[in-house]
Amino acid sequence: MEGKEQDVSLGANKFPERQPIGTAAQSQDDGKDYKEPPPAPLFEPSELTSWSFYRAGIAEFVATFLFLYITILTVMGVNRSSSKCATVGIQGIAWSFGGMIFALVYCTAGISGGHINPAVTFGLFLARKLSLTRAVFYMVMQCLGAICGAGVVKGFEGKTFYGSHNGGANFVAPGYTKGDGLGAEIVGTFILVYTVFSATDAKRNARDSHVPLLAPLPIGFAVFLVHLATIPITGTGINPARSLGAAIIFNKHRGWNDHWIFWVGPFIGAALAALYHQVVIRAMPFKSS
Repeated sequence: MEGKEQDVSLGANKFPERQPIGTAAQSQDDGKDYKEPPPAPLFEPSELTSWSFYRAGIAEFVATFLFLYITILTVMGVNRSSSKCATVGIQGIAWSFGGMIFALVYCTAGISGGHINPAVTFGLFLARKLSLTRAVFYMVMQCLGAICGAGVVKGFEGKTFYGSHNGGANFVAPGYTKGDGLGAEIVGTFILVYTVFSATDAKRNARDSHVPLLAPLPIGFAVFLVHLATIPITGTGINPARSLGAAIIFNKHRGWNDHWIFWVGPFIGAALAALYHQVVIRAMPFKSS
């Protein structure tokens, strides 16, 4: 047991998050002096021998599992009622997504960085915040967690009810085109990933160190607002793992027909946010307060 604890300590020191998400991102150099984090290497095979690497993956799995469990269960609860006025409605669904992201990012920030979303992981990878090795591992664990979370909800609700009420799967709503859905996913994910970059940027934390900022709060609030706007269009994906987990467990044509939108859209949005952050935000002159 003593050897395992030593491995955890050494692994955490040897393979730290290049740019952690959450409260850890605000404590570098006591939050006062700006320090540019070094870019992550493209490949870091030695991570595979560190327990902290697998611990981070487990954290992503558990967080995405809990995220899908609570959010899809909320969606199914709204669908179960004959009137949305008798339930939490769209606002409640949006709060469940935003609130869970707030809570889970807060809980996992110090372990994995609190991504809980392949689009966030992809954006951070493009910005050289983590290696390809870690990015791929995170995405796999996120998708597995999402599948398990949606599966538990189906077990609670029953196969018949779950299937007849769309199982929380994402699809483009009637009256909207695939282009509308793709655009909504691109813009929604851009807002989310842009918020992630802004809330965890080391330069901003140093410059605005007099302003207390809890990074998970604006991230969760961004998720809430995007859901309010786009639930009527696509049910709001902005998270490929969330869309994949619901589609696999629902497993009907309606869930797969537009599924490509919920991968292409979020990845484009994340790439644009990463580009904007690197070209515009990081180029801003630094002035210490």
